Amino acid sequence: MEDLTTNQKGAIAEAAFTAAAIRLGYFVLRPTPEGRRYDLVLDTGPQLLRVQCKWARRKGDVVVVQARTCRHTPVNGYIRTTYTATEIDALGIYCPDNEQCYLVPITDFEGQGFMHLRLAPTLNNQRVGCRMASRYLLLGAVAQLEERRHGMAEARGSSPLSSIKAEGRPASPGGPRS
Repeated sequence: MEDLTTNQKGAIAEAAFTAAAIRLGYFVLRPTPEGRRYDLVLDTGPQLLRVQCKWARRKGDVVVVQARTCRHTPVNGYIRTTYTATEIDALGIYCPDNEQCYLVPITDFEGQGFMHLRLAPTLNNQRVGCRMASRYLLLGAVAQLEERRHGMAEARGSSPLSSIKAEGRPASPGGPRS
């Protein structure tokens, strides 16, 4: 997969994240026309979340995510930017090395160009500043993103999901989705 272009990797990440979200019972919307900072909108029932999809690679026990954009302009050369909460609500990450999708809220990486999600604890047992990948797995991350936390930016919408059903499908106000 090393011979893929960045555009191809981005398209694969977007397709894999979309498929995973649909399997979990969510609806996925696409902006028309394209050109927004987000790739898709995840409809959780009570909320719409703007998601920018990213391809990530595994390096040992870490999923490495490039959480910035880079484009070339004729006048200014390469321009690198990061994402803000006014542009997106979360990153949707696909790691082909472990075939997992993750959802990371903007509040956990705003202004950062790179992010590391740990698949296993550090060898020296450091916990401060470590982001465990399991916390961001798509299955449970939507519910976490919608939780109301004191002192933290809240996800958009009215009420959080009530629960995640045992078989991995999210509960919705009108009952299970088919």
